[in-house]
Amino acid sequence: MKPLIGVLALQGGVSEHIKMFSSLGFRTTEVRQPLQLEGLNGLVLPGGESTALIKLLARWDMISPLKELAFAGIPIWGTCAGSILLASEISEKEHTVNQPSLGLAPVRAERNSFGRQVASFQEDLIIKGLDSPFPGIFIRAPLLRPLSESVEVLCTVKEGAVFLRSGNIWLSSFHPELTSDSRIHRLFAEEVLIGSQTG
Repeated sequence: MKPLIGVLALQGGVSEHIKMFSSLGFRTTEVRQPLQLEGLNGLVLPGGESTALIKLLARWDMISPLKELAFAGIPIWGTCAGSILLASEISEKEHTVNQPSLGLAPVRAERNSFGRQVASFQEDLIIKGLDSPFPGIFIRAPLLRPLSESVEVLCTVKEGAVFLRSGNIWLSSFHPELTSDSRIHRLFAEEVLIGSQTG
C-alpha cells in the first residue's frame, strides 16, 4: 500500500497539495485534529497566516502530537506560512517578533521579506535535485536563514535562501502547489516512501 501523506487542513492551500500528491498516485488525507496524525508517513503544513495557524494548532491540542511526529522522523514540509511555523526563530524587518512556533528546524524565518501580497511574483528557481528551473510563486514569502551548518540549502534567490532541509524537516518560502509542476512534491513523496519502507 502507498504511504499516507497528510495535509494540515486548518487554513491555506490544502486542496492544491492534496491534488498534487494524488496526481502522483499517493494516498492523502486532510488533518484537522490530533488523532488524524496517527498513521501518517508524511505531513505538509501549507501556506496561510502563520499567527492564525499556530493559534489553531494550540486550540486543537495539536502542537505536542505534531512535534512527536517530527521527532519520530516522519518527513514534514512547510510551505510559506508553514515554513514559518517550523522555524526556531521568527523575525520581521530584522527584528525578532514574539510569535510562537513549532521550533523544529534551526532556521530563522524572516516574515514578509519580499513585501506584502501586492508584491507577489514568480521567479524561475534553480533547485538542488531538479534538472531544470522550477516556477517559484512567492506570496508574502519569508526568507529562510539557516542557523546551523546541518541545514541543507536547496535553493537561493538574490535575497537569500528560500528552500531548506533540516533532516526530515523541509521548508520552502514559495508555493509549489500553485503551479502545474509536481517535481518538488515528487521529491518529498519519494522521501516519504523511503521512510515508510525503512521505518
